[in-house]
Amino acid sequence: MSYYMDISVNTNRDNTVWFAMRVTYRREFRVKKILDEAGIENYLPVHETLRVRNHRKVRETVPVVRGLIFVRTSQTVLQEIKSGLPFLQYIINKRTGDKIIVPDAQMSRFIAVTGTGNDRLLYFGGGELNLSKGTHVRVTGGEFEGYEGVFLKVKGARDRRVVIEIEGVIAVALATISPELIEVIE
Repeated sequence: MSYYMDISVNTNRDNTVWFAMRVTYRREFRVKKILDEAGIENYLPVHETLRVRNHRKVRETVPVVRGLIFVRTSQTVLQEIKSGLPFLQYIINKRTGDKIIVPDAQMSRFIAVTGTGNDRLLYFGGGELNLSKGTHVRVTGGEFEGYEGVFLKVKGARDRRVVIEIEGVIAVALATISPELIEVIE
């Protein structure tokens, strides 16, 4: 059965939102290709890594979190796409039972940060960090100027970092930022 289908739906910009979606069985790039060919906006956070293949080091592009992709479209269009892609599933908020929808501003910040190619970013699954222990801050200079997040100590890092989160889905800890480039937000 071919999952490369003709998606001839109205992809206008009315009621479009970012959906956090789960892709099963490591088919992230396959789903991205299908969505791209259909003209549907999507974002797959990836990074470069070195792997050993046949006793040689090879640089590969891999998803930062397996099985995660963001799709920006309307509920109607997404439902039609899902009917032809059984391995594309909604991520559901466990407390409310609702589909996770990411606000545009939050998604823009997330794309800007993860798209920098910075190899010192740390990624965490949803709920892995307790952000209530941190301080809400804004970065005032450097590569991440203007971004807001929570300043706290994260595992895997020697010092405190600014963390940007998409609640319940993923969090990214920025590279080490000098304390004089951070202002506390009340």
